[in-house]
Amino acid sequence: MTDEMTRPVCFGVLETVFPMGKKGLRHSPDGCMACPHKTPCLREALTFDPGAKEVTAERVDRAYASGNLSFLSRWARKKSLAGKNKT
Repeated sequence: MTDEMTRPVCFGVLETVFPMGKKGLRHSPDGCMACPHKTPCLREALTFDPGAKEVTAERVDRAYASGNLSFLSRWARKKSLAGKNKT
């Protein structure tokens, strides 16, 4: 039996394995933390799910808001993400 056959139905679904929390931050649910597939599942969700670019944009905005990213760096990263969305 291959690994793909033993994967749960929720494997790699971003809003299931890494949903937005009440305070505006994403987190993995407790059920996912006990799953043996948690690391590859989350990695696949953040790589291939269409909403993954939104997660990256959220991280850029949080870094800018906390002062860890300059305006020009934020602009460049947002511009890069917008370019990736077109392809």
